[in-house]
Amino acid sequence: MDRAPFPRALLDGATAEAARLLLGARLVRGSGFRARVGRIVEVEAYVGQDDLASHARFGQTKRNAVMFGPAGLAYVYLVYGMHYCLNVVTEQPGRPGALLIRAVEPLAGVDEMRRARLEWLKARTSRAAERGTEAERARLLLSGERIAGLADTSLASGPGLVCAAFSIGRSDDGIDLCDPGSDLRLEMPDQDEARSIQTGPRVGIGYAPEPWLSRPWRYWIKGNATVSGRVTSRRRAG
Repeated sequence: MDRAPFPRALLDGATAEAARLLLGARLVRGSGFRARVGRIVEVEAYVGQDDLASHARFGQTKRNAVMFGPAGLAYVYLVYGMHYCLNVVTEQPGRPGALLIRAVEPLAGVDEMRRARLEWLKARTSRAAERGTEAERARLLLSGERIAGLADTSLASGPGLVCAAFSIGRSDDGIDLCDPGSDLRLEMPDQDEARSIQTGPRVGIGYAPEPWLSRPWRYWIKGNATVSGRVTSRRRAG
């Protein structure tokens, strides 16, 4: 069934409101029988240049320029030299805001997602072999066996895993996610889809001072098995 594209108007206002509206929306890669479709179940908000956890805290740069553009664009960046992260740009042009997509529940194209995860791992394994790091190569091969047996709910549970499962890379930076013709795009959820939303501190921003460290700007659908931040949050609290 064809779904309506996600309206840009739902993203160009306050990022906190956009976060709640984006939960439950569909992330789609490709079309036809091989399309990968997932339900967005966890996001994190980054708002303005005064947010000291945001990439925009340094002002506009070549890396973060998309954050300053129109809402609905994809802001994609690399972390730790190996993981890509997908963000949906929010707010009006000139005010940098974005929602990091932390977890996506697979709905269709699960085999394609698993294949994409394995292909991403294979590329890393090849680089490890070229460097001659056999221990790393062996570890990655064991990881490949683990991916083959993963539960569907774990395939895109985490921001780096979302990008691996949906084959998202730096070439997708700036793509219009609200364009129904985009290969990577957002679509509306079911109107009668039940959602209970919880909030809490963002994950992995230990570099940021208070009050930014404790701002409850992570949003997730309560009880969803794909949500990624549950263990991380408990570890930080401990």
